[in-house]
Amino acid sequence: MFFRAAWSLVLGKRGLGMRGMHSPGDPAHSKGKMPPYANYLAQRSYPMPDEPFCTELSAEQRALKEKEKGSWTQLSHAEKVALYRLQFHESFAEMNRRSNEWKTVLGCVLFFCGFTALLIWWQRVYVFPEKPITLTDEWKAQQLQRILDMKGNPVQGLASRWDYEKKEWKK
Repeated sequence: MFFRAAWSLVLGKRGLGMRGMHSPGDPAHSKGKMPPYANYLAQRSYPMPDEPFCTELSAEQRALKEKEKGSWTQLSHAEKVALYRLQFHESFAEMNRRSNEWKTVLGCVLFFCGFTALLIWWQRVYVFPEKPITLTDEWKAQQLQRILDMKGNPVQGLASRWDYEKKEWKK
């Protein structure tokens, strides 16, 4: 997206650094309606918009609107569909159809999970210090032997489970 914006600035007619200007009192959008789809808003929850989808009609569309005022039995199916498209942008079936947006969301989630895993791996390799010597298996074995030699907590602790005559754990 950033690349497209930069590229459009380079190739655009206005050139670099030239953007649309407006004074602080004026709205950023144009003052008039954008023909032919001005204030059209249709949603699944509110499917009947205040204005028709197409407000400025061509000569063919105006003729079709005049024909609409007569009997609807004389209209063909294609003309009825064209009249519907003048009033509404999408049918309910088109509004309710599934979008493929979930693919984009899933792709972004998996991308950021992968980036996070890569960042964690990099931190473990290059940032975090090495494990202290007290976490090695050899050190833990020596520490256990020291506790047993000192007979620490002989009633309920480790020393109570060690058989000092046979030099092995009690069963």
